[in-house]
Amino acid sequence: MESSSEGGVVAGRVPEPVGGARVAIAPTSLSPSRAGDFMQCPLLYRFRVIDRLPEKPSAAATKGTLVHAVLERLFDAPAAERTAPRAKALIPGQWDRLRESRPEVVELFADDPEGERLAGWLSEAERLVERWFTLEDPTRLEPAERELFVEAELESGLRLRGIIDRVDVAPTGEVRIVDYKTGKAPRAEYADGALFQMKFYALVVWRLKRVIPRRLQLVYLGSGDVLTYDPDLADLERVERRLLALWEAIREATETGEWRPRPTKLCGWCDHQAHCPEFGGTPPPYPLAVRAAASEADAQGRMGPD
Repeated sequence: MESSSEGGVVAGRVPEPVGGARVAIAPTSLSPSRAGDFMQCPLLYRFRVIDRLPEKPSAAATKGTLVHAVLERLFDAPAAERTAPRAKALIPGQWDRLRESRPEVVELFADDPEGERLAGWLSEAERLVERWFTLEDPTRLEPAERELFVEAELESGLRLRGIIDRVDVAPTGEVRIVDYKTGKAPRAEYADGALFQMKFYALVVWRLKRVIPRRLQLVYLGSGDVLTYDPDLADLERVERRLLALWEAIREATETGEWRPRPTKLCGWCDHQAHCPEFGGTPPPYPLAVRAAASEADAQGRMGPD
């Protein structure tokens, strides 16, 4: 699980507010979530990374954050004590911690004075945690890392970063990257898209450690499926080329201020319809300097001999 709902925008840093207003700066790095945003809709990327427009908390995303926290904390216990009852017992405390660190999630149940919806939501989280025990046996696992922040700079200067749910290292030194998903596994034709995030992480690990992960594993708690993939060097080189092309498109949009919306069926879930031209909205004023368009004469001059 990697940032967006998981703790803020990763692809761009924003300094402390000056005079009550945020200071926008151009993005300097790329995460799997933000790469996915740009591929889905460049304007969505702009709203999240450049404008940093607020978004309402999502019940589904918040549940995912809660379940991830429980599965991370369970490994604090000795192997023999990593049981389903113990994991479920962690849920109330982790929910309290989540409300303290992100008070906005309380809004999810503001209209639930009797706590009925909250109780049902927590029960759903319990079921997801219980299902995990049918897919993996935590008593036989000793993760090398949990919620591991990774960052690597490519030769091009592009920085890649993200948070890996779990890293397992076999006695032989082979590395497995594991990511928990609280939704359902995608259909076979969409598996490549689901693996993009994992290949992104594998690329970062390779660039950092010069080790190609032996296995990438997606654990879908919503449907009880496990999707695995064993990458090779050619995979990672293809991902790197794809990310470099993506970053070039982001750089171009940042400099020109041209962030085009890309309407899809996902638009119905977007918090930014009021600012989107596809829904009759107007984006906020672009907060970065825009590169002036070159005239035809200038362009010809640049292409001519010195």
